[in-house]
Amino acid sequence: MKWMKFKIKTVVEAEDIIISELYDRGLEGAQIEDKVPLSPLEKEQMFVDILPETEADDGVAYLSFFVEEREDGSLNLGGVAESADKETVLTRIGEALEEVRQFMDIGDGTVTVSETEDIDWINNWKQYFHQFYIDDLLVIPSWEEVKEEDRDKKILHIDPGTAFGTGMHETTRLCIGQIKKYVTPDTELLDVGTGSGILSIIALMYGAKHAVGTDLDPCAVEAVAQNKEVNGIQLGDFELLIGNIITDKDVQDTVGYGCYDIVVANILADVLVPLTPVIAPCLKQGGIYITSGIIEGKENIVADAMEAAGLTVLEVNALGEWRSVTAAKE
Repeated sequence: MKWMKFKIKTVVEAEDIIISELYDRGLEGAQIEDKVPLSPLEKEQMFVDILPETEADDGVAYLSFFVEEREDGSLNLGGVAESADKETVLTRIGEALEEVRQFMDIGDGTVTVSETEDIDWINNWKQYFHQFYIDDLLVIPSWEEVKEEDRDKKILHIDPGTAFGTGMHETTRLCIGQIKKYVTPDTELLDVGTGSGILSIIALMYGAKHAVGTDLDPCAVEAVAQNKEVNGIQLGDFELLIGNIITDKDVQDTVGYGCYDIVVANILADVLVPLTPVIAPCLKQGGIYITSGIIEGKENIVADAMEAAGLTVLEVNALGEWRSVTAAKE
């Protein structure tokens, strides 16, 4: 299948109105590229392991519309209802831009056209995710090669998979800092909401003895398996369970009680509250409970849940608008 891509250079303020105008002209759906930082609410809602570092917002936006090209060369505009050619589409885009330009600034307003074969929508995001450091740890996506000068460094190869994010999310950094602080060669670790498995793998890289991960999403199975393989993690060193540890007694029993030196949960605060009384029995005496995914202002409700479960809050750490609360079973 071939697609024709119409890419408009505009400004952030005009994104929504241009998309709306073009929708009315048969161009449905848009790929938006800009440098607008995510709001705290957006980060909380999408909640990914790692967010890519971006440049400062310059107000510029690119809107791309992909139109299917039929075998006869015509374009499938507005679903199956209408056929058009490239010039017709360009005319409609030009009309929409001029209409919007009458009452607001649309910036450059130029349009470029290119043709592409099948679009790999699932993997398209990879072009924005490149290697980066977390303290002394070099994180490299599985599709990039290790540079010769980096081969002696501590390296985490990561493939987030389709269900999980990428990039340096502050919550992930907070968890990693706490794991490095408390991990020992004897550490048995439980990673609740493991996702891509990044925290368990890092714990093992820094010396943990064994890790167990749980997750609700079956897609975690493939993501974790891939990340274990590319990082040389032995099969028995990191085990994964799919299920809801909060409500499923079978998952709780399989995870075990009084087994873990560290439990880490990089999950939203509203999930950490009901999770905490379930986690407390999983910890060994003296065990450490590391939580993150807590937006500023919600750290107190997590700390209160810890105290109510018989744990002692040791520290609250901050990075940007995110918080990490660490407690111990004393």
